[in-house]
Amino acid sequence: MALPLNGIRVIDLGRIFAAPWCTQLLGDLGAEIIKIEHPEKGDDFRTYGPPFLVDKSGKPTRESAYYLSANRNKKSVALDLATDWGQRVIRELVTSADVLIENFKVEALKKYGLDYASLAKLRPQIIYCSVSGFGQTGPFAHRGGLDSVIQALSGLMSLTGEPDGEPQKVGMIVDDFAAGMYAAVGILAALRHREVNGGQGQYIDISLLDCGLAMLGPRLMTYLISGEIPQRNGNASFGSAPAQTFRCSDGTIMVQAGSNDQFRRLCHAIERPELVDDPRFGSRSDRVKHIPVLIPALQEIFMRRTVKQWQRALEAAGVLNAPINTVPEALAHEQVEFRQMVRTIPHPVTGTIATIANPIRLSETPLTEYRTPPMLGEHTGEVLASLGLSKSAGT
Repeated sequence: MALPLNGIRVIDLGRIFAAPWCTQLLGDLGAEIIKIEHPEKGDDFRTYGPPFLVDKSGKPTRESAYYLSANRNKKSVALDLATDWGQRVIRELVTSADVLIENFKVEALKKYGLDYASLAKLRPQIIYCSVSGFGQTGPFAHRGGLDSVIQALSGLMSLTGEPDGEPQKVGMIVDDFAAGMYAAVGILAALRHREVNGGQGQYIDISLLDCGLAMLGPRLMTYLISGEIPQRNGNASFGSAPAQTFRCSDGTIMVQAGSNDQFRRLCHAIERPELVDDPRFGSRSDRVKHIPVLIPALQEIFMRRTVKQWQRALEAAGVLNAPINTVPEALAHEQVEFRQMVRTIPHPVTGTIATIANPIRLSETPLTEYRTPPMLGEHTGEVLASLGLSKSAGT
C-alpha cells in the first residue's frame, strides 16, 4: 500500500541536522527526498565524527553516526550550487517538485536565484521552507545559530541542572529536533492548504530560537502568569512531588508519584501508610510546599534497598518508576525490542547497519520502508536522467 506522502517530491538543500531531520521524517512517510550535496564535501555532518561507520574490512568510511541518524530514505545528488550548472539543475527539479527546504544563511541563496521569490515564479505551487537559527527577520536574522547557542539563549540551560550547580546543556541537540519536526508539521499544513486552495504554494520560516522557546511553554507560562523566574530543579519535576530520582543502596531510581493516588500507592509500597494522612502531604500543592520535609524523609527510606528491590515493590503497588538506563540498557529493554525500535537495513559498504525506527505507527499505511542513507552523489545520474540531463553536461 502506498505511503501517506507517496508522490510528493522534496528538494532537500538542508545540511547538518534540523532540515535533514525534517526531510528524513517526510521520507519515512513516503515522500521522494532528493538531497543536494556539494560534490566534494557533501553534507557537513558526513564528517562529524568520530565515530564513523566502518566498511567490511574494518576501515572507517566518511559516514558519521550523526549523518546516518538523519538521512535514510533519500537520494543523494552531487551539485555545486555556486555553478550555473548546479543552479540550472535545481530549477529543473523545482518545476516538478512540491517542497524545497534549505538551511543556508539568510538570503544566501538569493545570489544564485534559488530563493523563494525566484523559484515561486517558476512554480507557484512550490512550498519553500527555510530553517535558520533566528528566522528570516529581526536583528539576529543574519547570525548563525547552533543548538548549544539556542539552548543558552532560549533559557533552556538556565532550567537544566542541579539547583546549586551550573546551568547545563541537554544531552542531545533538542532544538534541532524541535525545528525539524516543526518544519515537517508546517510543510504538511502547507501541502493541505495547497490542496484545498487552488494549488497555491507558500513560504515557511522556521527559527531554532522560536522552536526552543515553544518547547519551554509550561515553564515560560509560569513566569508569564506569576512573574516568578523559573529555577533549575535537577531531576525533580516542576510543580509535583514526589516526582524525581532517589538514591538507592546500589544506584538511582526515578519515581513519579505526584498525584494523590500515586502518592497513596507509594506510601504503602515503602511501608509508611501514615504519610497519606499527614496534612502536610494531603495534596500535590501541599507536598510541593513541604518538599524540604518530604523528600529527605523519602530519600532516607530509599537508601535501605537496592534499585531492583524498589522496582519490584513499586511495580507491585502500581507506582510509576524506572531505573536510570545507559544507552545499551535502553536499547535492550524488552519493550523497545518488542516494538522493534532498532531495525537492521542493507548498506552497500558494510553489508548492514542498524537504524532507529520511525515512532509513528499508522494502522493503514505502516512505515515499513527503511532505505539506507545514501552515499555522496549515489543518485546523481538517476535524477539527472529523469530530467533529460546527463552528468557529463555539468563537467
